[in-house]
Amino acid sequence: MEILVVAATEEEIKPFMLLHPTAHFLITGVGTAATTYSLTRRLYQADYDFVIQAGVCGAFDKGLELGSTVKIVRDTFGHSGVWEGKQFFLLEERSLRNPGFPFTEGWLVNAHSIIQHIHLPGVDAITVDLVSDDPLFNELTCSKFSAQIESMEGAAFHFVCLMENIPFVQLRAVSNYVGQRNKEKWDLQKAIENLNHYLGIVYKNLLK
Repeated sequence: MEILVVAATEEEIKPFMLLHPTAHFLITGVGTAATTYSLTRRLYQADYDFVIQAGVCGAFDKGLELGSTVKIVRDTFGHSGVWEGKQFFLLEERSLRNPGFPFTEGWLVNAHSIIQHIHLPGVDAITVDLVSDDPLFNELTCSKFSAQIESMEGAAFHFVCLMENIPFVQLRAVSNYVGQRNKEKWDLQKAIENLNHYLGIVYKNLLK
């Protein structure tokens, strides 16, 4: 099986890269535009049977411990919509986006059977291009989607893989809580260690 491992930055998957130097990697850069372009370009250059995205994330859900690793079942573009009358509306709610494929009721859903065999908690995520420490802004975003975590690349990854009809999984480890910009309160090291541990397990299981 040909597997592509995708990350926004090399730092996030460096331990895995050192252990698996012959694996296929793609470092996209941070954000949805960089991820969409880099991943689409690579998928047109080579054929892969499966794609894994791995990275750290911020958690809305304080029940998720720092360093805990999750698999993303649903993701969406958290700031793609309309701000009107002090309310946030999805593009679908203003008839500005086709509600059909690859979206399912506004979500980019990973429905592939393989995800059921990955023994990690499944969560919903939103993807943002603007990281904010404003409590009201983050509360609005959280309440709109009821997502557990946020990243800056996940929905772009889901979108491309769904459009290209390639099996995929997104793995995330919690490095901080959303809105917490003081990095002294983050646990990036633990998040990266746990992320790479589970990335290795998923990778090896796919190769069996």
